[in-house]
Amino acid sequence: MNDLQSKTMQAAVLRELGGQLHLEQVAIPQPGAGEVLIKVVACGVCHSDVHACDGDWPSPPVLPLIPGHEVTGHVVQLGEAVQGLEVGDAVGVPWMFSACGACEYCRAGMETICKHGEATGYSKPGGYAEYMVAPAAFVARVDPAADLYALAPILCAGVTTYRGLKRSGARPGQWVAIIGIGGLGHVAVQYAKAMGLRVAAVDVSPEKLELARSLGAERLYDASRNPQEAIQAQLGGVHAVLVTAVANQAFELAVELLRQGGTAIYIGQPGGKADLVRNSIDRVVNWELTIRGSNVGTRQDLHEAVEFATNGLVKATVTMTHLGEINQVFGQIRSGAVVGRKVLKIA
Repeated sequence: MNDLQSKTMQAAVLRELGGQLHLEQVAIPQPGAGEVLIKVVACGVCHSDVHACDGDWPSPPVLPLIPGHEVTGHVVQLGEAVQGLEVGDAVGVPWMFSACGACEYCRAGMETICKHGEATGYSKPGGYAEYMVAPAAFVARVDPAADLYALAPILCAGVTTYRGLKRSGARPGQWVAIIGIGGLGHVAVQYAKAMGLRVAAVDVSPEKLELARSLGAERLYDASRNPQEAIQAQLGGVHAVLVTAVANQAFELAVELLRQGGTAIYIGQPGGKADLVRNSIDRVVNWELTIRGSNVGTRQDLHEAVEFATNGLVKATVTMTHLGEINQVFGQIRSGAVVGRKVLKIA
């Protein structure tokens, strides 16, 4: 028997959708075959965690739930048949907990939409806890010298926006508009710049727009003041739009910012089950526009996104907090008051 078996840990647990998270003592999980036990150092707080706990999406999470899918930590125990990882390794755990590896989507490099996939902090326990287990094949190896607190948001905000930019097809020197300069958007600005794109930032918050400017955005637009008119007049429209906001208006605005042949990438997800996004069919057809969804990232996307951060090209703006303050942090996220990313200091 290992020294962690039969012991307990502190975790933030949701037992009722729409309810509060409560700090509880729960059993430390044990890794099965192909899994590792991770001592959590940090976990970013994503807007998706709020949606999960509020029951905003059609398929509800598994209760009781330990949320959190921007996890960094160290391997402390190996399950049977684990390869490629050792005790002491620094690792990251993303939203994509696992995929089957055998279906048509996995075989085609689209494991993010595997029908048999599991989600960290949604269908599987996540990182709002002192320990968690994860499949060794799906965790990211991290430079042992990396700042695990700053790196945590890259495991979701980073890889998600990076993949979205790749899927937009925008090329170096072209314009991309990023709508919503929050936890995802402020990282997206940096990935876009690192990929050679020119960035127009769109938000309603002057503070968030100034953050975007400091991170390399060339143009700033107040989303409440008809930015589509200014962007069309000044830039001739943008080649791509990345929507990281969660308001319906942001998705409708995206199409109006595009130039002919442009692509809108939808990443943010509005809460509620009856949201309807209206777009101009005339504009989509006559301008041959493309609207694409983009869902987190594959393991290869994750590796690439982490490399950008490790090489100093992307760094999340983080504010540290503690697990006991998680309900207050959720309230701040709901009100749009968080600039950058809140990160829980677990260890």
